[in-house]
Amino acid sequence: MKIVIIDYGAGNIQSIKFAIRRLGYDAVLSDKVEEIQNADKVIFPGVGEASSAMQKLRVSGLDKLVPELRQPVLGICLGMQLMCNSSEEGNTDGLGIFDLDVVRFPNTVKVPQIGWNQIEDLKSDLFKEVQDKSYIYLVHSFYAPKGENTIAVSEYALPYSAALQKNNFYGTQFHPEKSGMVGERILQNFLDLA
Repeated sequence: MKIVIIDYGAGNIQSIKFAIRRLGYDAVLSDKVEEIQNADKVIFPGVGEASSAMQKLRVSGLDKLVPELRQPVLGICLGMQLMCNSSEEGNTDGLGIFDLDVVRFPNTVKVPQIGWNQIEDLKSDLFKEVQDKSYIYLVHSFYAPKGENTIAVSEYALPYSAALQKNNFYGTQFHPEKSGMVGERILQNFLDLA
């Protein structure tokens, strides 16, 4: 199986590569259109700030490529947020895969939300054999509200989308690569998708 992690300079790539290696696979880091198109599975990571990350995608032309991919694609953290219509962070347009606008948590809570939180209302094969109310690891100041593509919910001041899915596109606000056995199960489920 060919697994490609999209390299656009906005990712915490090593921990994802290590997590995939622990599952018995190798992942290639690439920004080459043909290599990404020919992958069996694509991981779209992201750590950092939305507008500068989108700028990097535009410069490399990956902003056009990602929405056209046909194989399973997993956006992680900022990667998931960039798959939405827009983000308040840097007031930037996203890739428009998920019909949601990413917004900042209210001032009533400390941001970023850092640490372990629970996910529930799990839908989709991404969560096969994952228990409702399992703990996952998050670091974020912005969130995608709940919508028709929501496949898992978490709560921090208010309920929000912990995971999204539309067709072959999946996104997790949390970091599966840092979420212990639960995260490994989710990554394995993603790699098992047909």
